[in-house]
Amino acid sequence: MKKLMVFAFVIFSLSSCKNDEKAVDKNIITEDVITEKADSPKTETIKEQSVLELKTALTSKGYKTFDYVDEKTQDTILMQQYFIAFLKSGPIRNQNEEEASRLQKEHLAHLKKMYDLGYADISGPFGDDGEIRGITIYNVPTLKMADSLANADPMVKAGRLVIEIHPWWAGKGFPLR
Repeated sequence: MKKLMVFAFVIFSLSSCKNDEKAVDKNIITEDVITEKADSPKTETIKEQSVLELKTALTSKGYKTFDYVDEKTQDTILMQQYFIAFLKSGPIRNQNEEEASRLQKEHLAHLKKMYDLGYADISGPFGDDGEIRGITIYNVPTLKMADSLANADPMVKAGRLVIEIHPWWAGKGFPLR
């Protein structure tokens, strides 16, 4: 069974890597869906942008970026500043079970809204019972905006969680693995 899975993966990989007659530009970032923030819910467009075009678009919206050239491949990688919000145990954690459950539902709805609107790229709890309960990575141009969005969380407003935010850099177009 394992050999069959490996064989299927190799065949799939080879068939998806057909040579294209077009020239390949190492400075092109291809994303199936590039999300652009708007005042209304996010709009999605499928397109291909050069690193320069993407950098110009991000900079015009107030994002901080810089270029990094990979020494091995000579690819230009566009780095963008994001903001990681650490959700830490707050001073008020004595809510009864019913109140804590309601706050948790509102907390999850808030995080889903942040994701749906394109303001947060990823959120999740930690797997231990430590002081840091989870993180959210905000894809917004300023620390002030990330702080405002994070502090709008019902768990934070209730004092069950507190926020600690740090700027964080990541390459555009690189997925988690």
